Amino acid sequence: MHADLSYIHRFVPARAEGRPPILLLHGTGGDEDDLLPLGAAVAPGSALLSPRGKVLEEGMPRFFKRLAEGVFDAEEIRQRAAELANFIEEAKEAYGIGAPLALGFSNGANIASAVLMLYPQALAGAALVRAMQTLPQTQAAGLSGKPVLLLSGALDPIVPAASAQALAQQLSAAGADLTHRTLPAGHGLTQADITILKDWIGAL
Repeated sequence: MHADLSYIHRFVPARAEGRPPILLLHGTGGDEDDLLPLGAAVAPGSALLSPRGKVLEEGMPRFFKRLAEGVFDAEEIRQRAAELANFIEEAKEAYGIGAPLALGFSNGANIASAVLMLYPQALAGAALVRAMQTLPQTQAAGLSGKPVLLLSGALDPIVPAASAQALAQQLSAAGADLTHRTLPAGHGLTQADITILKDWIGAL
């Protein structure tokens, strides 16, 4: 199902009532189909909304550009977060869904955290897999009680442990109901991530 909205995307209607819609946000080089199997596995029956990042890095889609590995332009992130928040509003109207729960991996997790901090009303919460802090100067607000799951990898060569911890502290300070788990994993998704995601989403 594919309405003419501001992002190329896929939409899978809900097959069960009472489940939160899931916004799937892929990592670098992914696309709108990339995380659909993950969404179906961890949130069975939920509506799935999966946009493709608009920025290309050497031909690979991303949700915002980076200046170097782990080096970001805060204004670029703010602009792209605004665009994504607007898309969420478009999709809510087009598909008749409520505020979604974001499920982002890597670059997708980073844009999800930016939307969460800048436009908290756009999301019901977020599951952030291998996210790092990208907006250290941003004072997030309005996250009181909003469920957030942060899954970090102890062996992640891309996300420094200090950056993941700084993001966790930033979200907690804004009032999020944060669960932060560090797994014996690298940057890639593992079966342990999938199990934790399914249990956490199922308990909401």
